[in-house]
Amino acid sequence: MRQLASDGVKVQMCVTSPPYFGLRDYGTSSWEGGDPDCNHSISMPTKWNDPKRGTSVLRPEVSHRGGDASHCHLCGAKRIDLQIGLEETPEQYIEAMVEVFRCVKDILADDGVLWVNIGDSYAANIRQYGSKNAGELTNKSKGVLTDFKKKRPAGYKEKDLIGIPWMLAFALRADGWYLRQDIIWHKPNPMPESVQDRCTKAHEYIFLLSKSQKYFYDNEAIKVPVKEDWGTRDRTDGKYHNEGTGLQPHTGLEKSYEMANKRSVWTVNTKPYKGAHFAVFPEELIEPCILAGSRVGDVVFDPFMGSGTTAQVAQQLGRKYLGCELNLDYKALQDKRVAQQSLELI
Repeated sequence: MRQLASDGVKVQMCVTSPPYFGLRDYGTSSWEGGDPDCNHSISMPTKWNDPKRGTSVLRPEVSHRGGDASHCHLCGAKRIDLQIGLEETPEQYIEAMVEVFRCVKDILADDGVLWVNIGDSYAANIRQYGSKNAGELTNKSKGVLTDFKKKRPAGYKEKDLIGIPWMLAFALRADGWYLRQDIIWHKPNPMPESVQDRCTKAHEYIFLLSKSQKYFYDNEAIKVPVKEDWGTRDRTDGKYHNEGTGLQPHTGLEKSYEMANKRSVWTVNTKPYKGAHFAVFPEELIEPCILAGSRVGDVVFDPFMGSGTTAQVAQQLGRKYLGCELNLDYKALQDKRVAQQSLELI
């Protein structure tokens, strides 16, 4: 993004879903130094009493809590990783995110907007990053966090809801963004949870932010059909009411209307995307963002492209797209999705 800014690139809007704090490893790490034949591990090996030898030996395949993500505990190799989301504390994560969106602001048009989809995290006594079955897109460089465990961040009690979305929203506002709205993404088909002391979470946040006080926003493009007939204005007394409702007349619209402004709760099902082991943007979730935040022919930007949903939807809606992605393994997915859309347009 800094290179784009230095080249004078400008985009009309940004819509993105950044890596959530402490949720998963996207397989972008590599190792420097140490033993090249080592099966690198970032968790401390467990000591095991070998009855045949009568001594204690280290079993690297069995790890325990307390590892250090910065180096391999078997050979000392240094772990190099530029990804966001695996910071030690929520505050470090928010600091990194603010820097990302500061760079976004540098290439955003003066009347441009930013849509950010972000989920929350809980503070657990032990948190595990990654998965041993992360999927075919997992980095093959032995750099994936499969067993990294750590204590909960300092200052948070076990089971605390951290509040990542609002931490980010307030931090971006403090950094100069206009925080315009919080939108609730309601998920009718949420991920099942076996918790017994709280409700299953079925929502995430989408924040609308702008670079300037006045910005481009096409509310007409995302209006929704009205489900009720709210009546018409009685031209004799200039009052707006519906006969037989029992409601007092009040000043209203000139005539009955069929469309209304989109509300701040968006009900959209999550949908899997074949070939990706990570959660992807539902197309229906970002369509209104792109329609309201840009015009046909404008450039839509996503600094965390992932599988390329933003690019696909932007192209489908007659916009151009630009994006960044740290993991090169995802490029094949992006190319495939954009190529499919190109064929549909032809």
